[in-house]
Amino acid sequence: MENYLSIIIGILIPFFGTTLGAGVVFLFRNGINKKVEKILLGFSAGVMIAASIWSLIIPALEDYENKLLGAFVCSSGVIAGVAFLMISNRYLNITKVNENMLALAITLHNIPEGMAVGVAFAEVLRGENLMVALPLAIGVAIQNIPEGATISLPFRSKGMSTNKSFLLGMLSGAVEPFFAVITLVLSSFITCILPFLLSFAAGAMILVVVEELIPEVHLDYKNSFGTLGIIFGFLIMMILDNIF
Repeated sequence: MENYLSIIIGILIPFFGTTLGAGVVFLFRNGINKKVEKILLGFSAGVMIAASIWSLIIPALEDYENKLLGAFVCSSGVIAGVAFLMISNRYLNITKVNENMLALAITLHNIPEGMAVGVAFAEVLRGENLMVALPLAIGVAIQNIPEGATISLPFRSKGMSTNKSFLLGMLSGAVEPFFAVITLVLSSFITCILPFLLSFAAGAMILVVVEELIPEVHLDYKNSFGTLGIIFGFLIMMILDNIF
């Protein structure tokens, strides 16, 4: 019973990280200065670029001993992720308010991360020590902190209430424990398709950065604040990914 309780808590740890990050929006109850907004949007872009590479594409490629097969599967996943968001944009008009597309991309990114945590805790159920899975859950949680802020802050900058912006940021992380539990139950099957799903999420995130965030960072504001935000976000996420 104690083992099951530890697994439940471990699966929820990444969600707590997202919630903590989304809570940053409470620091901006009175709105966000234009310069600060550009820095934060740039920071979001940098975080997503780094997460796409180190959290998603590289782990997906490392799953294959055959490098050519790995490159094919991961390229297919990236293309599928890009196509999914482009089709969604065309038929659902997601980019009418670009923070919706941003939220969708990060939520998609959280699904394979939740699955990865589920795979780790499935090993605990099979008798492995809890410390095999716990560092991964903590690492994902730390990475989720800037991602939670990446969702809640753009909504707040567009005039949405602080509480609603926080709620949407927090809910983007709710998919992680949900899919972790599904993976826990179906781990033998899910493990086989996880590299494709990781790459799919990466493709979606890269498209958002290229089509939405970078143009928005430089729109009507010709200075280096947004660019510095991109670099800083990239470096922070790169460091977190490589430490954890």
